[in-house]
Amino acid sequence: MRVEVWSDINCPWCYIGKARFEKALEAFPHREDVEVVHRSFELDTRAPYQARAVLPVIAAKYGIGLEQAAAAERRIADTARAEGLAYHGEGRDGANTFDMHRMLHFAAGHGRQAALLDLLYRANFAEEASAFAPGRLLELAVEAGLGGAEAARVLADRSAYADAVREDEATASAMGATGVPFFVFDRRLGVSGAQPAETFTAALTQAWDSRTVLPLVGIGEATGEACGPDGCEVPQH
Repeated sequence: MRVEVWSDINCPWCYIGKARFEKALEAFPHREDVEVVHRSFELDTRAPYQARAVLPVIAAKYGIGLEQAAAAERRIADTARAEGLAYHGEGRDGANTFDMHRMLHFAAGHGRQAALLDLLYRANFAEEASAFAPGRLLELAVEAGLGGAEAARVLADRSAYADAVREDEATASAMGATGVPFFVFDRRLGVSGAQPAETFTAALTQAWDSRTVLPLVGIGEATGEACGPDGCEVPQH
C-alpha cells in the first residue's frame, strides 16, 4: 500500500501530523508493506527567498498583535512537544520552500527523501539557526546522505525537479486539497489535517482491508488542524 503525504516545510501542522501518522504506522501490523511518499505543497508560492521572522508575518496575516501571535505560536509549540517533538518557538523564521521541495524530489531518486525531510523539519522547528540561511539546504542535503557536488548542481539549476514539484501541486489541487498536511492512501482514501494517531490507525486499517474503490474523504470537512494559504490553525487551549 502506498501513502502519499502532501506537506510544506513551513507548516507546523505538517511537522506534528507526520509524527502522529508515524506513531500509527509504527504499530500497524503491515508496516513493512506500506510505502510512504512525500509530495510537494507550497503554502505560499510568492514567499520571498530571504527569511523573515515568523511572528510579524503571523500578526499581519491575522490582524493581531505580536504578543497574540507569540501566544498562538506557544500553543502550537505545546502541541508539538506533547507529541515528543522539539519545537523552538522563539525567533523562528520562514521563507520560500520551492528549493527545499526540489531537493526532496532529488533525494527521493537516491532513497534519501525521508531522511532529508526529517532534517528539514528539525532545522525549521527545533533549531535556533535558520533553516533558510545561505548554504544551509546544501548542508542538510549532505547530512541526509546526498552527494554535495550533485546536490549543489541541482540547487544551482532552478529548473531541476521544478516540474515534479508543480506536478505534485497540480495533483493536490485536482483532488481538492487546499491545505496541508494531506494524506492519501492508495489514491482511494484521503485524510486531511494533523489528525490524532487513532484516526490514522483507522485509515490505514480501512485502506488495507478494503479493495473496493473508496471516495476521498476529509477534504474541506476534516477537524484535524492544518495550514493553508490563509495561515495555520491555532490550538484553542
